[in-house]
Amino acid sequence: MKEERKRLVRLRRLEKIRAIAKQTAAIEAAQAESTLSKLRDLSERTRRMADDYGGRREMTDGAALHQVGRFVGGLQAIRRTTEGDALRAQSIADAKQLLLAEAERRRAAIEDRAAHQERTIAKAGETPVLGGRKPSGTALE
Repeated sequence: MKEERKRLVRLRRLEKIRAIAKQTAAIEAAQAESTLSKLRDLSERTRRMADDYGGRREMTDGAALHQVGRFVGGLQAIRRTTEGDALRAQSIADAKQLLLAEAERRRAAIEDRAAHQERTIAKAGETPVLGGRKPSGTALE
């Protein structure tokens, strides 16, 4: 009985550790999703700026046209880089979500084992119900 209780204490301690690991994984997943969102927003804003500047036609001379063309080209390069960063961030965010799911599965498994251990201890502590006594004597009594 004492060993059963020690095992339950160990399982509960492990459950707490797994809950902390899950919380850490959740924080990391949230940070990865936040980074991904920021990169997507930056890419979209850069695309809109490049489209806006690329559509301007009020240049007074070739030098101004050349300068705007270089600026738009720079914006497009920034956008391509940001899109690549967003793709990498998507992969990282997906991996973090998988780690979070795995951490939850591990925590839940330990929780189930601890609950089973509690039931085992409770069942061992119960007084067994004695069956009916066999009648003595004969059926005529």
